[in-house]
Amino acid sequence: MTARAGLWEKLSDGRIRCNLCAHRCLIPLEARGICAVRENRQGNLESIVYGRLIAENLDPIEKKPLFHVLPGSFSYSIATAGCNFRCDFCQNHEISQLPALTGQVGGREMSPPVIVERARQSGAASISYTYTEPTVFFEYAKDIAILAQRAGLLNIFVTNGYMTPETLTDLGELLTAANVDLKSFRDEFYRQRCGARLGPVLTSIRKMKEMGVWVEVTTLIIPGYNDDREELREMADFICSLGPETPWHISRFQPRYKLLKIPATPATSICQAWEIGREAGLKYVYAGNMLGNPRENTSCSRCGFTLIERYGFTVRSFNLPGNNCPHCLTPLEGIFKT
Repeated sequence: MTARAGLWEKLSDGRIRCNLCAHRCLIPLEARGICAVRENRQGNLESIVYGRLIAENLDPIEKKPLFHVLPGSFSYSIATAGCNFRCDFCQNHEISQLPALTGQVGGREMSPPVIVERARQSGAASISYTYTEPTVFFEYAKDIAILAQRAGLLNIFVTNGYMTPETLTDLGELLTAANVDLKSFRDEFYRQRCGARLGPVLTSIRKMKEMGVWVEVTTLIIPGYNDDREELREMADFICSLGPETPWHISRFQPRYKLLKIPATPATSICQAWEIGREAGLKYVYAGNMLGNPRENTSCSRCGFTLIERYGFTVRSFNLPGNNCPHCLTPLEGIFKT
């Protein structure tokens, strides 16, 4: 199944400029863009992954990770193959890099109405477009999101943030929340390790906040690559500039894909990054991939009372009557009702 893509323009020489993501690929006839799933077919841009579902799971929303969006709920999580990044440390490279490495898109056909009905029957409160980069299957995601919103389901992007402002504008009010991977605060890292640039990611995060999308940020701390104290301080300052209520998830790296010889992140590095985030003024900083660490709990930003206690992706206790701290009545920012 294919579908006519959106957000592109035809050039006089037969090439197409794709305006979906910040690469803004110039695609010759019968060729594909960097994502390897958008193809110039006889002068028209086609999405070759439309309706081709390659991953489908019912996940705790904490797995996205989103800690301030319907805690304890489940999110129906889907993906097609493809990605506009080439991260050396991708945890889902088997499906994200499949089209680029083999030319194949895999998956099975499933229409937007069927997906929304399956999500509704599963008991999920939301649909997450995740595992690979949702921007590259934008047309499919948008058609699903329209139906999901009508069915009372929230729409969530788990994204690298490399979409264009035009793409975010086109999504409009369909997008409720997003977790954005801020992989580094150095352009060199993005160029060498991801095949992208830092600037467009920061622009997207700012625009999402301006649009009223609830944003949480995740950074995978990789030893020797993005764990410098000064870089982490700059990153924390940027996130705080979006609003100190913006949650920052600091995740522990495990050897993966092309970085198999890099050791797992020491717990001390995660704790150091957590402290930097708090010193920058962020109200909510979370330590990821460290089971049983109290830094995965949500505490009141004023009095420190534990509002949400977690163990991994499981919510153990929820002490938030009326979305306010029961001790000092300070509101907890986020989305807690559909």
